[in-house]
Amino acid sequence: MTLQLHIPEMPSDADRDAILAPLRAYNIARAGDLRYKPVAIVLTNEQGERVGGLWGECAYDWLFVEYLAVPEGHRGADHGTALMEQAEAIARAHGCVGIWLDTFSFQARGFYEKLGFTVFGTIDDFPPGHQRLFLQKRLG
Repeated sequence: MTLQLHIPEMPSDADRDAILAPLRAYNIARAGDLRYKPVAIVLTNEQGERVGGLWGECAYDWLFVEYLAVPEGHRGADHGTALMEQAEAIARAHGCVGIWLDTFSFQARGFYEKLGFTVFGTIDDFPPGHQRLFLQKRLG
């Protein structure tokens, strides 16, 4: 079979799935079932509208927090802490050994460190003049 390169103008979910399929099969063959579980904790306002929250996934016994967003006018009211505490409870219930995430130097490093996270990696100048930080917290 001959393979060719193709660059879609607008990559689709089907393109992503086609790329991930052989990678997932390879990883499962070597590391076993990843025990995948999506995680969503949604913040809603008085009208029940979704206005922020936490999105992540449990896989290979770690919870990855992909997104955490609290509307700017509601920051400082412990919503972020409540989201992370709930995520930690979900991780523990799922048997995770830890939680990991990334943030930018102009975002929430101190917030995560107050919650017990430690930096395990950085990328300088991403975006230019800043850092992308990778943090983890092992659950005991």
